Amino acid sequence: DARIRQQDLEFLSFLKRVDAAVPAGLDAHLVVDNYATHKHPKVRAWLAARPRFYVLNTPTYSSWLNQVERWFAILTQRQIRRSSCVNAKDLVAKIEAFIAAYNAKAHPFVWTATSEAILEKVSGM
Repeated sequence: DARIRQQDLEFLSFLKRVDAAVPAGLDAHLVVDNYATHKHPKVRAWLAARPRFYVLNTPTYSSWLNQVERWFAILTQRQIRRSSCVNAKDLVAKIEAFIAAYNAKAHPFVWTATSEAILEKVSGM
């Protein structure tokens, strides 16, 4: 169905705000889940006309929110719980230092479950 929905219009509006806010010399990487909004023909055409925009999809049946939550769990386990901070400024500095160190060695999260293992687990429920 090629009709444009309200969600599609809102996503296009969001993209235009990002385009205006990100300096022209920089790329914009969009991490999107498998919701259909970014797949509408008008959205695809808009993105195709702007090669600095890169669309990065989370794997099918995975939630981008789960990945964000996982990253914050890593931050909490490896930095926040192991630190004592004298004030909010100190906490921010320690978080920023952790992010810099983490990003220096970062690699994508890897999904290790096979479809067979998932189906086997689900069938046993």
